[in-house]
Amino acid sequence: MAPTPHDDGSQGVKEESMASQTATRPISSLLLIIAMQTEALPLVNKFQLTEDADSGFPKGVPWLRYQGNYKDLKINIVCPGKDTALGVDSVGTISASLVTYGSILALQPDLIINAGTAGGFKAKGASIGDVFVASDVAFHDRRIPIPVFDLYGVGLRQAFQTPNLLKELNLKVGKLSTGDSLDMSPQDEASISANDATIKDMEGAAIAYVADLLKVPAIFIKAVTDITDGDKPTAEEFLQNLAAVTAALDLAVTQIVDYINGKRLSEL
Repeated sequence: MAPTPHDDGSQGVKEESMASQTATRPISSLLLIIAMQTEALPLVNKFQLTEDADSGFPKGVPWLRYQGNYKDLKINIVCPGKDTALGVDSVGTISASLVTYGSILALQPDLIINAGTAGGFKAKGASIGDVFVASDVAFHDRRIPIPVFDLYGVGLRQAFQTPNLLKELNLKVGKLSTGDSLDMSPQDEASISANDATIKDMEGAAIAYVADLLKVPAIFIKAVTDITDGDKPTAEEFLQNLAAVTAALDLAVTQIVDYINGKRLSEL
């Protein structure tokens, strides 16, 4: 598109220059977005972060920000916090989208890590406690059967590619499918199958949408708490395995952060 009389095209040049500088300098600022405090607190302790009352977020939101320095990195862990009416973790795509948008504007991270638990499919090789890095993310519950709108509903996006990190840490890779329900309806199951997903969660694709919109690279680390195509009730299996699987998740995230330290985006 040609510049307007009031636009000499310099804004696009500036953005390209900033993106180039970000790719060639060591990563200095990490934003970890984690839906549940249970999943976040071990990492808060590991990285010796402190809760920041002056978070820079809009007044009244329940979002929590833990911040500090770890090695050469400035780390922020942000959780959507507790629902103000019901007191449970604010899981799901709406809270994830809002907290991602607000955090990017307030904190200007070099890289986003969405860490959390997920359901896994044994038919795709997932087992309880496995930790996956998502290669692609998509929605499975936004069904809009109109040409082009159907693709918008699925919202397929590629996660930031980290081939060196995957090789060094020997991590599993799989496609992630996101929806706002913990259980899986037959329609969801068909959509998840169409997405060729190994893991399913309630936040990833929403975070990917906002990260893509605001041009911040994002990676997705998911640990399997329940086997979605297994014979145990999902909610029961999730609660039974949450603590142990969170420990596996935190170990993997720590290894990833240690690997990222001192590296450029282009080296991941």
